[in-house]
Amino acid sequence: MSDLPEREFMEYDVLIVGGGPAGLSAAIRLRQLAAEQDFDISVCLIEKGSEVGAHILSGAVFDPIGLNKLLPDWKEQGCPLDTQVTADHFLFLGPAGSIRIPNIIFPPFMSNHGNYIGSLANVCRWLGTKAEEAGVEIYPGFAGAEVLYNEDGSVRGVATGDMGVGKNGEHKDSYTRGMELRAKYTLFAEGARGSLTKELTRKFKLDEGRDPQKYGIGLKEIWEIDPKKHRKGLVQHTFGWPLKNDTGGGSFLYHFGDNLVSVGFVIHLNYKNPYLSPFDEFQRYKQHPSVRETFEGGKRIAYGARAITEGGFQSVPKLTFPGGALVGCAAGFVNLPRIKGSHNAILTGMMGAEAAFDAVKGGRAADELTSYTAAYLVSPVYKDLKRVRNVKPFWTRFGSIFGLPLGGIDMWMNQLGIGLPFTLKHGKADHETLKKASDCKPIDYPKPDGKISFDKLSSVFISATNHEEDQPVHLKLKDPAIPIAYNLPTFAEPAQRYCPAGVYEVIREADGSNPRFQINAQNCVHCKTCDIKDPTQNINWTVPEGAGGPNYPNM
Repeated sequence: MSDLPEREFMEYDVLIVGGGPAGLSAAIRLRQLAAEQDFDISVCLIEKGSEVGAHILSGAVFDPIGLNKLLPDWKEQGCPLDTQVTADHFLFLGPAGSIRIPNIIFPPFMSNHGNYIGSLANVCRWLGTKAEEAGVEIYPGFAGAEVLYNEDGSVRGVATGDMGVGKNGEHKDSYTRGMELRAKYTLFAEGARGSLTKELTRKFKLDEGRDPQKYGIGLKEIWEIDPKKHRKGLVQHTFGWPLKNDTGGGSFLYHFGDNLVSVGFVIHLNYKNPYLSPFDEFQRYKQHPSVRETFEGGKRIAYGARAITEGGFQSVPKLTFPGGALVGCAAGFVNLPRIKGSHNAILTGMMGAEAAFDAVKGGRAADELTSYTAAYLVSPVYKDLKRVRNVKPFWTRFGSIFGLPLGGIDMWMNQLGIGLPFTLKHGKADHETLKKASDCKPIDYPKPDGKISFDKLSSVFISATNHEEDQPVHLKLKDPAIPIAYNLPTFAEPAQRYCPAGVYEVIREADGSNPRFQINAQNCVHCKTCDIKDPTQNINWTVPEGAGGPNYPNM
């Protein structure tokens, strides 16, 4: 019998978990429908960041197809997207030089002309104001910590985490029980590898018959550069160096705003060498002769990292379950070759909202929103993902040099309406792909120069990451012995390298003896890479106390 006080509760027609583009678009669409059909519907949105946008990170070159449908007059309403793409470059990097790939090689849908460069975090902040104006209740700083179920097993809503719990589980003077948020339907818009989405996927077997979801880690910085070097509207992507042929990934570099550049690096998390460090590969990339000159004399002003869904068409799970649905990157709607997902997040958020509205208006509750799935199957999102479905498998099987051309041929065939009649499988989950350390060579990364390349801790500092120090560690080990007893001798404990924030360390005595595994949870930027890539799936990422994590100003 628990001696905890009962949680207070609030009830809504629709609850939305996550304040990214999918969740906010769903909220806005629900209230639009309420106004259009003169049928009031109560909508609540919770966001684990300290404010809407605080945990949002994306490239971002923004395809406006979703915004055009949600808010056709978004420009007139002041949406912070004012840099149109003016030039679109694609480069293959070697160790000392680069080759420009002609744009004509790519099918038309890969072109970025007509798209916009900006900050997705700021777009979400703007969407948040639009949602509130429409009558949505938004609660930032409240993390969904637990899925609530009705007696019949359908989803009833979520509970937010308790506040004021000490490191050892004791209740501090500030202890406050979490709140139950109950709803007829709950839309989960947590983004890639959401903690509640993981639970729902297991419980309702949403991934049954699907390929494993695939992921990448995206690392990003924003720089203020010399005005003489700024080319507003330039979009540049690269592949090749510093990655080897069997490691998928590449870079992005976008000029926007007032002398600002977004630069980032994406590494597919099915990489094999346990000595690889995504963060250090990113820092090394910036030192390339074709890249470094952009940043010389400039100032780095922001840093962050986030997992990206890459499975696409083959890995989209069952979208609905009794009482709710998955929208946006929670379901994995990113188009990997285009490096875009926000447009599909908005469109699926709207589809989920329309299904939920019709259900509530029809007097239903806690059943499956099957009309959402039906809408997806005939939507532009489905078409967007289907025509690029074989690019990732080709890349994985044949590497960058041969796999990307094969993927390009397949995309052209789809463009011409003669696509391959089969869908390639992804194969192993990302946590299953590491080779043993004994079969791999350690990678000697150059020391950061503090001007173009940097270390992890100084990077985390400018992400404005903060967590309440006296709270339980939110990165939970199923078996505390595994990191040292198994991962260290087998894989050289890769957590100390795949984490882009210095969360995981192997600490030893001065003579190298007595290794122990240390978790610096304060540094966590909520990228979820550890939850994805740990080879034994021993790390479970859970939400920390509300509002903890990064505070991205303009990512």
